[in-house]
Amino acid sequence: MEKKKFTYKDAGVDIEAGEEMVDSIKDLVKETHDERVLANIGGFGGLYAPDIGKYKEPVLVSSIDGVGTKLIVAFQSKTFHTVGRDLVNHCVNDIAVCGATPLFFLDYFSTGKLKKETAYEIIQGFSKACKENRVALIGGETAEMPDIYKDGEFDLAGTIVGIVDKHEIITGKKIRKGHKLIALPSTGLHTNGYSLARKVLFSNFDLDDQPEELDQTVGETMLAVHKSYLSEISVLKKLEGVHGFSHITGGGIEGNTKRILPDGLSLSVNWNSWKRPPVFNLIQKTGLVPEEDMRKTFNLGAGLVIVADPGIEKEVFSKLEEMGTGAFTIGMVV
Repeated sequence: MEKKKFTYKDAGVDIEAGEEMVDSIKDLVKETHDERVLANIGGFGGLYAPDIGKYKEPVLVSSIDGVGTKLIVAFQSKTFHTVGRDLVNHCVNDIAVCGATPLFFLDYFSTGKLKKETAYEIIQGFSKACKENRVALIGGETAEMPDIYKDGEFDLAGTIVGIVDKHEIITGKKIRKGHKLIALPSTGLHTNGYSLARKVLFSNFDLDDQPEELDQTVGETMLAVHKSYLSEISVLKKLEGVHGFSHITGGGIEGNTKRILPDGLSLSVNWNSWKRPPVFNLIQKTGLVPEEDMRKTFNLGAGLVIVADPGIEKEVFSKLEEMGTGAFTIGMVV
């Protein structure tokens, strides 16, 4: 009996499709480049020449993350242009709170069977967010891995690298008792708590349903793009008396903000001091979710917390108002 011949394509990996996809995104990627990027997409490594002349002791700051189970909402709704933006903005926030200026971003996109249209939409999102944050998209990896993912599914991860002068790293070490907690609004769930949110909302609603509590559909609400706070942080970090920033992700307001507090200090949060976006109230009411779980799982409408001396509170609000950014005081350090 003659043995069957197998090709890589028979095994589920289409190299030509991958090459075509890379060619299709070159212009998107190039739009994020400036003179600091020394190589176009397609090489073995991304080359970036940072301008370190203005730094006395330059320190590189990096972070890596994914989008989590928010991707499942994207699969179900067949909406792919937002999750790339989510990933870039999340990573940017994670290093911006340290005082860093982001330089470049690399992505990892893995799927069972490569669909060029889907990949293009995702990378279009990467490119858009990179341009908005003035970050270069200098490379990435597209992996086609049959038998790992179901049809139409994929996973994303991203790495960001930024730079900060050593003496300007924001560590929170100057935070003291009595300092104020000032929050900037989130755009919704951002990229955290989706395992709980999906379980609750999809047990009662479809993607296209619009409960009276929401001003858009459930699907649109859950895919709202994770906000970048780079602009606000870049302005506020220059103010004497601003001593810390906390990006509110998994773990909630207290869990994340405690990470920057010196030993012996804690938080006193007035949980009734701001109006939560309707989606959080809908989740809690629909799923009878305990308040403790809500606080530990979600940002509850506060995507970034600024820790500042009370004497500078008015100036912080004034700067944010000039930028068109709302803010609210949610408590203090104790």
